[in-house]
Amino acid sequence: MRRVPHSKTRKFSYRVQVLDRALAALEILAGSSSECSLAELCVVLKLHKSTVHRLMMVLEQHRLVNKNPDTGRYALGLKLFELGSKALGGVDLRRYAKPYLDRLQRELGETVFFCILDDGQVFYLEKVESQQSVRTGCTVGSRAPVHCTAVGKAMLAELTDAEVSEIVHRWGLKSVTANTITTPSALRAELKAIRSRGYAIDNEEKEPGLRCVSAVVRGESGKMLAALSVSGPAFRVTPERVPQIGKVVMQAAGELSRELGYRPAVPEYLRTAAG
Repeated sequence: MRRVPHSKTRKFSYRVQVLDRALAALEILAGSSSECSLAELCVVLKLHKSTVHRLMMVLEQHRLVNKNPDTGRYALGLKLFELGSKALGGVDLRRYAKPYLDRLQRELGETVFFCILDDGQVFYLEKVESQQSVRTGCTVGSRAPVHCTAVGKAMLAELTDAEVSEIVHRWGLKSVTANTITTPSALRAELKAIRSRGYAIDNEEKEPGLRCVSAVVRGESGKMLAALSVSGPAFRVTPERVPQIGKVVMQAAGELSRELGYRPAVPEYLRTAAG
């Protein structure tokens, strides 16, 4: 039997060790509620500062982590979201989503979409079309910008500021209609409003005369997986009707999330009362 040279074995072991450390660092960032400093990572990883610094530099080069230029602290990078979105192709989310899309279409009478965030863009996975003569023309398999669509903004609202900035830097904030958001400050304000009310609105921002309402779908970990959207002509999806549509879409998204394993945390005051 041919023996493997000791130097090659040692080199292989070192590469495995580096990979283990990189995955451990990503797990730490994933489990943190805020950005982590280099010192904090050193403590948890039990490694010297220079070793962790080199490790984070490589991860940053591959966009697996993002370094805050103001604080020097680290968070998960957008590349992980891109890889995660592509991995969803192996999970038949459409099969789970279809009954909810059908129900929303019957209840609201408008076209319903099921979308994911892929490579910083909206990707349309599934669609149930309105039976009315005036309806949305977007097709399954097509893409759209995130900043001027309800589904895009709903999913952006789930990302960190650094991740949103990276998408904006890459794709820009192109003006599509007179209502399109075209500045980072306006987008930040819009995402804050979405987080507060729980759903996003496309107020004729992608196409004149079209208004959409969207809410995100979560997986078992609580992370955003996709988004549901109801789209229709502005004369039917009126500003007065939007809150009611938003409530119905959030309910459907919440039910689908629970079917996919998401269990929202019980507020502390309810846990105390139950005890």
